[in-house]
Amino acid sequence: MIKIVSVTALSLALLPALSMAGDAASLQAGEKLYKSACVACHSTGAANAPKLGNKQAWAPLIAKGMDEMMTVAVQGKGAMPARGGTKADDAALRAAVEYMVSRAQ
Repeated sequence: MIKIVSVTALSLALLPALSMAGDAASLQAGEKLYKSACVACHSTGAANAPKLGNKQAWAPLIAKGMDEMMTVAVQGKGAMPARGGTKADDAALRAAVEYMVSRAQ
């Protein structure tokens, strides 16, 4: 019984660290996609794309939530083509959106 409690306690203690490692890896993947595709418009504001790091421009988008931002990323909006003109899967797109959001908070 004591060993089970110890293993459980150890597992619970490690969860936050494992979760943060996943978040860091996701942000790195998001940054990579951002730098290879999204940067063209989101660094300059071309076609009214919210610029990376612009808290004021990102605030209303963040307020709508991740689901709405992912809908835009997947389907496109205005001059932005679906999936930002990439063949990125949903996980990679989400990582890129999360990366851009992280820079605006």
